[in-house]
Amino acid sequence: MPCGDERRLKMEQPRKPVLRVGLLGFGSMGRTHTWAVRNLPFHYGNLSFRAETAAVCTTTMEKSRRVCAEFGIAEAYDRVDELIARSDIDIIDVCTPNIYHYDAVKVALAAGKHVLCEKPLATTPAQADELANLAAQSGRVCGMVFNNRWLAPVLRAKQLLDEGRVGRVLHFHAAYLHNSCIDPERRVGWKQDKTVCGGGVLFDLGSHVIDLMMWLCGPIVRVSGMEQIAYASHPDRDGNEWATNADEAFYLTCRTAADACGTITVSKITQGANDDLSFEIYGEKGSLRFSLMEPNFLEFYDVSAPAAPQGGTRGFTRIECVNRYPDRVFPSPKAPAGWLNGHLESMRAYLSAVAGNCPFAPSFSDGAAVQRVMDAAYRSAANRGVLSEVPVCL
Repeated sequence: MPCGDERRLKMEQPRKPVLRVGLLGFGSMGRTHTWAVRNLPFHYGNLSFRAETAAVCTTTMEKSRRVCAEFGIAEAYDRVDELIARSDIDIIDVCTPNIYHYDAVKVALAAGKHVLCEKPLATTPAQADELANLAAQSGRVCGMVFNNRWLAPVLRAKQLLDEGRVGRVLHFHAAYLHNSCIDPERRVGWKQDKTVCGGGVLFDLGSHVIDLMMWLCGPIVRVSGMEQIAYASHPDRDGNEWATNADEAFYLTCRTAADACGTITVSKITQGANDDLSFEIYGEKGSLRFSLMEPNFLEFYDVSAPAAPQGGTRGFTRIECVNRYPDRVFPSPKAPAGWLNGHLESMRAYLSAVAGNCPFAPSFSDGAAVQRVMDAAYRSAANRGVLSEVPVCL
């Protein structure tokens, strides 16, 4: 095609809105979100928007400038309010440690920004409910980063549940296991410090699992909890002895509004674990099993499948979900799934909602619901595992 025709074709194409993201924090999640925003055009066709991470704010100007130089971000800040005040920023993406979420989200909503927030939404149910109410009143698109909802096998599990293929859910078991606290000599980070994280492993890993089980199995209304600290001390960031102040493992039993019962285990003291998220859901008509360490497959047991003396076709079937997202053009749908898929799909869905001015789920209300479950679990653990009611709202 001649250059003139190519230029004319570009001019005739409708201009897409550019969504400019202001990023707060640049740890592992800030890096992940930046990657997701930048890579959306490679993976999806016909996006209704263009997006860019336009500014970043970290704890020091030196770090922010280093991030900008390394990742091609235009503007560096070390003050959250200054970044949020920019009139050309559409979305505030909150990737800071947990104790800073509440203030940052409030300021962003007051400034009329759309907000995407890493989990948990806040550190107390009262704060989370307040933010959910403010978001509902704001007219802005606000969302939580419960990225595991967006894994292909999890999306397929939701389809099967919604279609009634599993029937009434009777019980479930879910776990999220890491090994990051198993070494007593390993120096702690902020996620092990309750004064910064607001909680322990229940906040960090538990929020993901609680959200998944409520999304798939229904609202959790009653919990019993038990926390565990395996190592009374760890070295801090400077190598000095530090008294462990947050749960390193947490164990819950749960009951849903529909009377299903379940267990949730989250742990950072699991020897041999990597990023071991898994769940089993058992219903009247079928069952589902999933493991993040085998992210290409969902296992489905269908009671209606024919049985026979040698088994017929009944049994758990491995569904090859792989990369079969409906709008994904890259990589191939046959390419093995990776951990980043959930973040990529989550970012696409959120930015599409902003571009279309549509509601987004998981919402701040979902985040607040998770917060109330975690708070009830902590109250139960403090009361020797006595059953604790989860309030609908505060």
